Amino acid sequence: MLILLKKGATDDQVAAVEERVRQAGLTPGLVPGKARTAITVTGNWGEAMIPDVRSMPGVMRAIRVSKPYRLATAEAADARTEIAIGEALVGSDNAWFVAGPCSVDEESRLLETAHYLKSLGAQALRGGAYKPRSNPYAFQGHGEPALQMLARAREATGLPIVTEAMDLEQLAMVEEYADVVQIGARNMQNYSLLKRVGRSSKPVILKRGLSASVDELLNAAEYILKEGNCHVILCERGVRTFASHSRFTLDVAAIPVLKALTHLPVIVDPSHPAGVRNLVRPLARAGIAAGADGLLVEVHPEPEHALSDADQALRYADVASLAAEARGISQVLNRSFGADAD
Repeated sequence: MLILLKKGATDDQVAAVEERVRQAGLTPGLVPGKARTAITVTGNWGEAMIPDVRSMPGVMRAIRVSKPYRLATAEAADARTEIAIGEALVGSDNAWFVAGPCSVDEESRLLETAHYLKSLGAQALRGGAYKPRSNPYAFQGHGEPALQMLARAREATGLPIVTEAMDLEQLAMVEEYADVVQIGARNMQNYSLLKRVGRSSKPVILKRGLSASVDELLNAAEYILKEGNCHVILCERGVRTFASHSRFTLDVAAIPVLKALTHLPVIVDPSHPAGVRNLVRPLARAGIAAGADGLLVEVHPEPEHALSDADQALRYADVASLAAEARGISQVLNRSFGADAD
């Protein structure tokens, strides 16, 4: 069961509800949120029976939740979650457009790319300062200098910054610079990191793990929500399968499945499953057509000079075509895509 409290519920009212839960032989869990406080109820195998809890002062409603992820489930919300990031409202009828280099390499290139992407209607700039690499000798990112370059690109263009934190030590520094913290696929089940980002004031993009099920992704989101951060965006980025025709297999079906199971926004990253440039646009089109709330794509003006993921980075002409295609598909679905292009 999930007990949703009214806005402005007093400490005494919250304490009274928690005591009523304990009297029923169950365990309350207080989940403070910026929008509304909730109390999770655990310790029951079937439907929780708590006498008169729905009529107690401060209680808005009590919901029987059929999934272990009590806060992420669609049953826990009256409407889909919308998250304000810069001028965008992620999860609304406007599909979010985020683009930029896999890793930040050189400042003049980054600034040039940011200005160009904004002219196409991009609403946020992505760029890696810290990079998880399978090969320990591969480029690992420029660290804080890259974060500083991203901050200057934001100042020059007004685009919010999306960048990844790989561990607790990096997270504190990323929070100083970023507007959105990304938790990558390899850290989807790093529960210490999820709990800590759950106490952050920054919105979070949570990427699906390389071999994770949809339920595992939602349970990972629950770790963040349970700590009080309700600004979570799920990202489908492909999973590992026996197929060898692409880097990963983009699970397009997961997009409508997730949107039926959760109230959280669901975006798609077509770059990582593609692995090669010519697959990115078709996968992006499929994601938008399936109902994704946004695209997260890798772009570089000179991919031959990129320090990571050069093969899948879109050139300027590629991303311009992608933006036009995504707008056309979105219009068919009665949505818009990105900001107005210059």
